[in-house]
Amino acid sequence: MDTIKLYLRSMRMLIRSQLQYPASFLMQTLAQLIMEGGEMLAVILIVDRFDRLNQWMPGDLYFFFGLMSVTFYLTEFFGRGVTGAFPGMVRSGQLDTLFLRPRGILTQILCSAADPRRVSCIAVGMAALVLGSRMADIVWTLPKALLLAESILLGVLLILGLFMIEAVFCIYSVKSVELVNAITYGGRSACQYPIDIYARPLRVLFTVAAPFALVLHVPAAYILGKPLYGWPGWAAFLCPLSGGVVFLIMYAVFQRGLRHYRSTGS
Repeated sequence: MDTIKLYLRSMRMLIRSQLQYPASFLMQTLAQLIMEGGEMLAVILIVDRFDRLNQWMPGDLYFFFGLMSVTFYLTEFFGRGVTGAFPGMVRSGQLDTLFLRPRGILTQILCSAADPRRVSCIAVGMAALVLGSRMADIVWTLPKALLLAESILLGVLLILGLFMIEAVFCIYSVKSVELVNAITYGGRSACQYPIDIYARPLRVLFTVAAPFALVLHVPAAYILGKPLYGWPGWAAFLCPLSGGVVFLIMYAVFQRGLRHYRSTGS
């Protein structure tokens, strides 16, 4: 509980610090809104051009887009320490000081940065979720609501785990590896749409290596009443657990990488 309180207190201070420059914050937030609005515009153009993609109707596409956007940008909002701050800590030697404090390294990294500008991207995702839900005539029940919450929560863990791959590479090579961005940001762009519209290699990549399809698409398809791969309904509640598995694996790899970290000597 103390760790959670520390994290929440750190988030509050970080957000307040960024709000000290309201004009800058508003302009950057607006820029994020335009960026994510452009992503949604692409979905709108597809919906306007095609009646359906495979079995997926326009409302379904909005729902998939919204689920990915909310999940990804929640991760960037609260996990900015891993996605943005950690490489700089390694290069500057700031990581050395974290070993002297009586808290876990990952906890301190997560407490080191937040990105409240992403709230505009989350808002676009929420709007797409609501729009998709209404267009697809989803009949919401308690199990479906819980499944949506489970998918988002474990999706955040999945994406955070994938971002930790870059953190591990930074420990060994100092510089980040762009190949990791192909999995994280590339996965975000690709998996805004249903996985079964892609060729087999991409389906395998985002089902096995980076299981966005298991964590987000299988539950979304169940909620929409169009199960992927013909799997039974109970699979939709188990598949998101793969996000937690990826996070635990990458956390163990990250801890192992920290044992090989060499101080800058500063």
